[in-house]
Amino acid sequence: MRRLRCLLWLFVVLVAGCATSEPTARDILLFKGRGTSSGDVAALEDILRERGLRYTTASSARMDAISESELKTYRLIVVPGGNFVDIGNGLSTSTTTKLRSAIRGGVGYLGICAGAFFAGASPFNGLNLTDGVRFPFYALENRGIRKAPVSVRTGVGTTLEIYWEDGPQLTGWGQPAAKYPDGTPAVVQGRFGDGWVVLSGVHPEAPESWRRGMSFTTPATASLAFASTLIDAALNRKPLPTD
Repeated sequence: MRRLRCLLWLFVVLVAGCATSEPTARDILLFKGRGTSSGDVAALEDILRERGLRYTTASSARMDAISESELKTYRLIVVPGGNFVDIGNGLSTSTTTKLRSAIRGGVGYLGICAGAFFAGASPFNGLNLTDGVRFPFYALENRGIRKAPVSVRTGVGTTLEIYWEDGPQLTGWGQPAAKYPDGTPAVVQGRFGDGWVVLSGVHPEAPESWRRGMSFTTPATASLAFASTLIDAALNRKPLPTD
């Protein structure tokens, strides 16, 4: 009986040891802090859940508190749309430093609209993953247009109409993986150290409800599929096709 109890105790210890050796972090860290659009966070969460991808969310306070070593346990950091000024100013400079370091060390980054502005050399505590390149707004902004369907030509030659709202054009850094009608990059990709970075000036993750009152020539399902492609590329370091 004593021998049986010893064997059972040894089994419990071994199982517990195996359990604690497994990674506890999820694959994706989705930022939902100050400056982010709650609607865009929800749209991205819908796609992540539908695809069965493991993720967790982080507020600005959580992002400030998280250690660099914990950041490096994630495969991908996603920063959605919103207000890039508030996103940057809502984080400490030490947080942007540790985010840069984690991405340089191999964590992927996906920035959409404001998240793309934030990835550039924004004067508002930006990440500067772009070697000093600061992104301007896409040309529609200069015409007083704040949101619209925009035709985007992907690297495989497909044209999609995708929801755009105050987003950047991404000239000057990385490889273009999709272009606006005027030929400027709408989606770019590239390396930052050992990290793989994907930036989008448009919102392919936008659900059908965002299209209300607008006329699109391609369905929301096609746009959502493109969003999944961007997530997959950033998560798995899979270069997107280029022109």
